[in-house]
Amino acid sequence: MNRALTKRTLILWLGGYGLFFCLVLLICPWIGGETIDYRSLWQRNWTIDSEILFFQRIPRVLLAALVGGALAVVGAAFQVILHNPLAEPYTLGITGGGSVGAVLAITVPWFAWSWGPFSTIQLCSLLGSGAILYMIYTIARRPEGVSTSTLLLAGVTISILSAGMIMFIRYFASPHYLMEMDRWFMGGVDVVGYNELSALFPLLMPGLWLLFSCVIELNHLSLGEEIAFGHGVDVHAVHQRVFLGGGLTTAAVVSMAGPIGFVGLIIPHAVRYLSGYDHRIVLPASFFGGGSFLVLCDTVARTILSPMEMPVGIITAMIGGPMFILILLKKKGIE
Repeated sequence: MNRALTKRTLILWLGGYGLFFCLVLLICPWIGGETIDYRSLWQRNWTIDSEILFFQRIPRVLLAALVGGALAVVGAAFQVILHNPLAEPYTLGITGGGSVGAVLAITVPWFAWSWGPFSTIQLCSLLGSGAILYMIYTIARRPEGVSTSTLLLAGVTISILSAGMIMFIRYFASPHYLMEMDRWFMGGVDVVGYNELSALFPLLMPGLWLLFSCVIELNHLSLGEEIAFGHGVDVHAVHQRVFLGGGLTTAAVVSMAGPIGFVGLIIPHAVRYLSGYDHRIVLPASFFGGGSFLVLCDTVARTILSPMEMPVGIITAMIGGPMFILILLKKKGIE
């Protein structure tokens, strides 16, 4: 923990990350397979360029920013409470439960309906994530608190079981729906309009609030649970808040964008490498960095094979996979 962190340093770091985040949000909507003539936006009549910019690219950029930022914040918090540099939002298996719910919704066509901004896939994914969240917490709960090792093992086991359930459902599903399942599993932020964005907030905002409320405690926990306890930190309560906040945030993201991996792994490490380990910087900087990263990845995904579009999950996997190996090698070198 960096005790020498001053208010000026904090403002400078977060200002730099925030400025980069804003520049990405301002520039990326103008990049795409179709060139937008900015002069047509000032015409009195609504043009095709206006439709593309305001109802396709801007909502997509905003969703990518929220999803990427949320995943990075959860990853940064989980890496502290699990004492594992390879931890990320999918370590606990919450995304597996959400994927099972989404696959069921896709497989059963008569089950298709919507309520407000939520679709059947999103609702079933939320229910699946919530069920897994409750199950894992129940397994890891002990009278003295939540066991982080049991939490991690339960998450890995649940992920394997979820993968088995998905294969079972796919085996009996009609071939007509297999392509839709595969497309969802690749992850994507391709939305039209702003209605889908509102489906994120009921779970995303409380989840992020719980995580950001733990920044000081996370600084103490990064030194070890015994030291944190000696500093007066209620370790059990912090575990509960981070676990619940991370679960809610991940459930909201998975239900909307599908299982986009590696953002929660590589961004927190990049932030710590650049800015140190003080979580007063790490958490907000991870949000800015994760949001910027996913927006840039999605911009590449929708332009590199134009007029075709590649799912953004493929881009993050191609970048995150080698990074994952580098972290493993570095961890091995330390040991």
